[in-house]
Order: sequence, then structure tokens, then C-alpha cells
Amino acid sequence: MLGFLTMPIPVICPGCKKSFRVSEKFAGRKGNCPNCKHEITVPAAAPEIKVHAPEAFGSGGKTTTGELITKPIARRTVQWNPVLATVVVGASMLILLIAFVGGKAGIWSRWTIAPALLLLSPVLAVAAYAVLRDDETEPHRGKFLWYRALICGAAYAFLWGGFEYLGAYGLLTGELWTWLIILPPFVAVGGLLALATFDLDFGNGSLHFGFFALVTILLRVTAGIAWPWQ
Repeated sequence: MLGFLTMPIPVICPGCKKSFRVSEKFAGRKGNCPNCKHEITVPAAAPEIKVHAPEAFGSGGKTTTGELITKPIARRTVQWNPVLATVVVGASMLILLIAFVGGKAGIWSRWTIAPALLLLSPVLAVAAYAVLRDDETEPHRGKFLWYRALICGAAYAFLWGGFEYLGAYGLLTGELWTWLIILPPFVAVGGLLALATFDLDFGNGSLHFGFFALVTILLRVTAGIAWPWQ
């Protein structure tokens, strides 16, 4: 007769197919099934698996500062806070004021709009990225964020300049149908630029460029600048 309930080894009787457990001290021995009395050979005990604590790795599992390299790395997230919101709103109001005052003073021309747009574009790129980025991925930060913003902003400014020149050459008018035909390709190219510079997906990249376009249109209206076809 086999013993039960100590350190268990799973056994299945080849006769009646009943499953049960026996003590590991019977490993490799033969006995009779308690249900049908069929002879059974108890299998060997499975080897014990030990899970070592991270400290057991010694210096091989630690950094030079003594921190365990097996410790999960906490992902830092950029949190929207009242101070940041106040700065963004304040900067937006200041930009609108400059656009309005400059329009009243008549300082806006092709030679002043282009440098102003090049300066403003990286700021708009960073602002849109902060809203549209994927919260599940590590965000771009610091100087590398601004390098990307400079590249993206400059590309947006030149792309938007090309859109303006279409109006100057009569290909874009104030009629809605011309915007519906000409604007989508520009938005698509802008989405690809955002994908390449900020690692946004194409949908969010298109929204990223759309934000830039809407802000520049708003500034144009505020500054009282005529449309290219006027």
C-alpha cells in the first residue's frame, strides 16, 4: 500500500486512471493502486527549483553605485500642473498681443512674418507634443526635445510657406472647395514630419500639424494680415 499526503508526487494509475499523490519517499518504488489494486511504479520526484533573490547575484547584478540592475526602472511622466498651464496661457496671450499690436503698427510683411514664424514654430511643436504624445511611452525631454522641435518647427514653417505661395499664384482662393483639395496633402505631409521627429503615430501627427496651422491662421487674423489671394 502506498503512503499519502506527505511531500506529494502526482501519480496516475494506468489501470483505473485515478489520480492521486504519494509521499516523495516512495519515489521509484512499486505499489498497488488504492482504488483498483493495479501495480503502479511511482515516478521520481521532480527536482526542486530555487528562485534566487536579486542580492544573490552579488556585484554582477548591481550597478557601480550598488543599485540592483534587476530593479524595475520607474518611468517619469510629464504632469500638467497649474504653473505650467499659467505659463502657457500667459505666453499665448503675449503672442496674440504682439501679433495684434504689430498689425496695428503695420510691421508685418513677408520679411518680418517669416522670421517670426520660424521662432514661434518650435514652441508650437513642443506645446502640441505635450498634449498628443503617448502617455505609455517615455517622452522626449530636455535639449533632445528642443532639437526635434527645431527641426519639426522649421519644416512646418517652410511647408506652411509653400501653402501660402499657392494662394499667391492663384491656386488657392477663398472658396472652400480649393481648401478641401489643397489642404489635405499638406496635413498628410505634416503628419509624416511629426511621425519622424516626435515619434507620434500618423493620426496624432496630422493633429500636431493641424494645431500648428490653426494657431498660425488665428495669429494671421489677429494681426490683420491679408490672405495671399487678396
